[in-house]
Amino acid sequence: MSEVRHRAAVLGSPVGHSLSPALHRAGYAAAGLTDWRYEPIECDGDALPELVRSTGPEWAGFSVTMPGKSAAAAVADSRSARVQALGVANTLVRRDGGWYADNTDVDGLVGALRAAGAPPIRSALILGGGGTAAAVLAALAELGTSDVAIAGRRPASTTSAQAVAGTLGLPLRVIGWDTDVVGDAGAGADLVVSTVPAGGADHFAAVLSAVPVLFDVVYHPWPTPLAAGGVPGRITVTGLDMLLHQAFRQFELITGVPAPVHAMRDGLRAGSGTDLPLPV
Repeated sequence: MSEVRHRAAVLGSPVGHSLSPALHRAGYAAAGLTDWRYEPIECDGDALPELVRSTGPEWAGFSVTMPGKSAAAAVADSRSARVQALGVANTLVRRDGGWYADNTDVDGLVGALRAAGAPPIRSALILGGGGTAAAVLAALAELGTSDVAIAGRRPASTTSAQAVAGTLGLPLRVIGWDTDVVGDAGAGADLVVSTVPAGGADHFAAVLSAVPVLFDVVYHPWPTPLAAGGVPGRITVTGLDMLLHQAFRQFELITGVPAPVHAMRDGLRAGSGTDLPLPV
């Protein structure tokens, strides 16, 4: 067994369910990175700054999941334009000048939509206004979407989304969390993205069944009622697709090596026990 010279980890709480080790370890094996190790570390947002600052030079980078994404952005010495706009980071990379923060969730959203064959997205409806919604807004801005509505369960979440959209220069309409209102907004949308936890958007399944492209960030249990209720021919993208595509860019940032995408997909399938197609 090769000596470990480079280390990386996923930071989160709880982190035991994370599929990132399956993804990155499969990538290391396929890329011949035999002296790399990737592990899960239980770490919340309060503990993250000290943990990151205390690591030795063998630590190349971190994947960051909930609830540490704001802390990851704050602890960094430099930040991508995305992180500056969103205020959250899911990737920390050691560079000569210190820790660099990026947000590859945006790559995950854009990459998954393109791999699934989604047409140009002119109009979109976002369900939920939390941290994932911020990444969705950035993805839609990069895709050139010009008409975006958001329905949040709490006013505070949509207020935060409005601030992010303003920073991105993306027009955003806030609508109510009401079945008829959401149905009306969905009727004119090319894409609906649900960022709420499992069960949170089930009651919208019927009124959103005709939307041509659905992106539901939930991946367990699958399919959600929202995903299962679509008309034939609808393009449906899952949270696993997003996780896979964000990991490609994250892998490259941390290792400096092109991501072996098919091997990483195989690793994710094995780790999650899914038979979803997960196009790359």
